[in-house]
Amino acid sequence: MASRRQHFIQRREAVGHTQESLAEALGVDRTSIGRWESGRSTPQPWMRHKLASALRVSLDQLAMLLTAQQVSPTAPTPSISHAPVEPPPDSTRGTRLIVEAVAADANESALFLHFASASNVDSTLLEQLDADILRLAKDYVSKPVLDVFQDISALRQAVFGLLQGRQRPYQTAHLYLSAGRLCGLATHVALDLGQYAAAATHSRTAWRCAESAGDSGLRAWVRSIQSLIAYWQQDYRQAADLARSGLPHATLGTIAARLLSLEARAAAALGDTARALRAVEAAQDARDTSAPECELPGVFTFPEAKQWAYAGTTLLAIDSRPHLGRAIEASSRAIASYESAPREDRSPGDLQAARLDLATAHLVNGDIDGVRDTLSVVLDVDPGRRTASISKRLQALSMRLAEPVYARSPVVLSLRENVREACARPALTNPTEPAR
Repeated sequence: MASRRQHFIQRREAVGHTQESLAEALGVDRTSIGRWESGRSTPQPWMRHKLASALRVSLDQLAMLLTAQQVSPTAPTPSISHAPVEPPPDSTRGTRLIVEAVAADANESALFLHFASASNVDSTLLEQLDADILRLAKDYVSKPVLDVFQDISALRQAVFGLLQGRQRPYQTAHLYLSAGRLCGLATHVALDLGQYAAAATHSRTAWRCAESAGDSGLRAWVRSIQSLIAYWQQDYRQAADLARSGLPHATLGTIAARLLSLEARAAAALGDTARALRAVEAAQDARDTSAPECELPGVFTFPEAKQWAYAGTTLLAIDSRPHLGRAIEASSRAIASYESAPREDRSPGDLQAARLDLATAHLVNGDIDGVRDTLSVVLDVDPGRRTASISKRLQALSMRLAEPVYARSPVVLSLRENVREACARPALTNPTEPAR
């Protein structure tokens, strides 16, 4: 017949605890320890982390201590037919038993109250997290990736650690939202470095966090950056579909304009002109009804200047003479908008992208002087500020400049050598490695 949990008792004694001292360490009544050791009850799940720590064992080892029963080897196996029948308890004993049961039941409620009230975060910490993420989102627009990478990584790891503790449900949702946003920033870092597999991993984690937080805005934003990853991997169909799949979640802010602009650019790369033009128009309609104040600023919003830059890329990719003038106009408006914006809102990467699109459009239009004037500004930028997407645009322009039709132009030949030299210089490096 099973007796007391002897191994549990031996472990308690081995670490120097009496029933009283273990009860004090756990914040429970001594009778709870006695019931656990006698096998009359079992510690509730929310108590087991603390109990395992007090006994200096793992959760798996604790489970073994709680399930292992010492059985007397000489005790006969009881037979049902010969089992003694206990007399029914008298009223006094019955009363005592129910009183003990009610007290034990109340003690379990008290234990859960301690658990439910315990939290490793508070409102001040959550406010600080929001402030730090806001700062990083703003800094990412105008500062070099190397200047913000370490802060993003450290804060993301800190939030992951907090989520392994205990919080109230609304605090947990808030932490998941913070973790998702930080994973989104990490996705941008990897994407700017051309590390597409790492970017995809970060984005999947960001999506999981958005789901856990129940935040539609973050879901839509994650789909937009996943579309970006697919686009730069030249999977244009997936890029368009991912952007489209984010629209049901785009209920506030400028995210709908972002998703539609991404769809337009990917559709143009696919050669689907009708879909691309519809998406460009729909993006403008979404812009007219957007409310930027409803979302985080910086990298999480979609400024009008960036929308013009995307429109320029889309119209240029259609590669049709009637749309070439519109492409030049859109890229020019993007450049003018960024240059007139406050310094902290100027995105060097988006400015370079718009200028490269404009230089390409001038080249197609036969305006060699326009190519030279626009391209010279891009070539003067420190290569260390050049992202993977800018490097790809430069390489694409280099291939256009090498086309036979421009072989007799001394200006184009000179520009081609300048672009080749720029492509040969090391661009943005991995922030986990020293710059070379």
